[in-house]
Amino acid sequence: MSDVAAFTPETTAAIARARRHALGDLLHRTAKRYPTKLAVVAGERRATFAEFDDAVNRCANSLAARGLAKGDRLALLSHNSWEFAVLAFATARLGVVLVPVNFMLNADEIAYILSHSGASGLVAEDALAPTAEKAIATAGLTGGVRGWVALSGAAPTGDWEDVGSWIAEGSPEPVDVPVGDDDPLRLMYTSGTESRPKGVMLSSKSLISQYVSCIVDGGMTSEDVEVHSLPMYHCAQLDCFFSVDVYLGATSVILPGADAGTILATIERERATKLFCPPTVWISLLRHPDFDSRDLSSLRKGYYGAAAMPVEVLREIQRRLPDVRLWNFYGQTEMSPLATILSPDEQLPMAGSAGRASLNVETRVVDDDDNPVPTGEVGEIVHRSPHAALGYYNDEEKTAASFRNGWFHSGDLGVIDENGYLAVVDRKKDMIKTGGENVASREVEEALYLLDGVAEVAVFGISHPHWIEAVTAVVVPKQGVELTREQIDAHARERLAGYKRPKYVVLADSLPKNPSGKILKKDLRVQHAELANDRSAR
Repeated sequence: MSDVAAFTPETTAAIARARRHALGDLLHRTAKRYPTKLAVVAGERRATFAEFDDAVNRCANSLAARGLAKGDRLALLSHNSWEFAVLAFATARLGVVLVPVNFMLNADEIAYILSHSGASGLVAEDALAPTAEKAIATAGLTGGVRGWVALSGAAPTGDWEDVGSWIAEGSPEPVDVPVGDDDPLRLMYTSGTESRPKGVMLSSKSLISQYVSCIVDGGMTSEDVEVHSLPMYHCAQLDCFFSVDVYLGATSVILPGADAGTILATIERERATKLFCPPTVWISLLRHPDFDSRDLSSLRKGYYGAAAMPVEVLREIQRRLPDVRLWNFYGQTEMSPLATILSPDEQLPMAGSAGRASLNVETRVVDDDDNPVPTGEVGEIVHRSPHAALGYYNDEEKTAASFRNGWFHSGDLGVIDENGYLAVVDRKKDMIKTGGENVASREVEEALYLLDGVAEVAVFGISHPHWIEAVTAVVVPKQGVELTREQIDAHARERLAGYKRPKYVVLADSLPKNPSGKILKKDLRVQHAELANDRSAR
């Protein structure tokens, strides 16, 4: 057998090119397999895989012509769109690092990301261009590439160029940039609880190994027709679903947002078979007046994540969509993002569980010294997997802390049973310490969801002079239902120990959520911080 070290550099490079399996290669290979198959539906656009591949080549060549090269960072501030889909793969072909930006951020927050990432350019949706301009000025950036995604039909102004022209007018020649398995290709800024977000570096190895886990354990195939409504700036929609569909050759229907009525109409029109939503969006679909009048018979696969599905909502989905098989995906951005999966046959028997480690993941629960805890005991959830990120960009200290002892530390608390099923107890930050006892907010939420008339609920702790933290619940009644704090308290008394019962109950019309549908408990903590001083709330 030959010693590879004896090969010439030319031969070594040729072998590396022949063996390459990078993110930018996936669409090209799918287009060779299914050139005429429908790849993307976005608004009025319906593109085959061959057309999608051509658009990506043209866009990549346009970016290169504007000076972007391997290792450069390109920020993208936009709702879901055709251009977003093209840029996700065009940057990967060039080895340019895509930096998707949360479109809900203000100019100062975006400026931080532009500065921290060292972005060489910014692509912004036309409606967000004024915010983008302020962010560029605040960051003190001059020059660089500026692209304009014309979702509302506005024409580019000033230094901005229409991304549509990059796609239409760029060279169609294939792009061939040597991209290694662990070259960074995505820089995903996490919201977290830090004063500033962290930039999570993801590579082809991280992403593609995660795609394989999604496909095998998530029952995904090339025959899927999927609606993508959650923000693609978040890796759940982008990398558990959209990019996996591209890899497989499935059809993607891209919506600009998660409007319940639009999702229902799109499932009916496109005969969609597959849908991912967090529990909050599934609830909004069930409550929408069009739910029972739309033909949803094509839907066969449903996925949820970001939070556990309340058991009563799970039962309602299975009753009203009996042909839909459900999967629970649990993970975090640093895992690209999948870590564990609960399969369809386990939904009711293991309700509330995050399932077991997915195909390419090893998961365990450890104590504060990183020693595995006994079965059934609470500890921090840690993972070992090729899914794992390369670390945090320009942050050695936080990277070392999160990846200590060769495991990624999730910051979530959990319990693993004797069969390897993981129950996520809470985020460390969401564990309520009241009167010397620990209360898992999720346990209280599950109990309150059992009360007829509750549409949504969020439980969290607020500072209290006696209890240290007081268990607090914000409850959203179902439409047309009147609930009182007394009813909720009486219900809690029947199902929860005294120290677990909410000390304060607030009735609200809605809960604050980010564009991914995740409830913003940090906002609720701030909003209701003064309840302990309000006698009427007791």
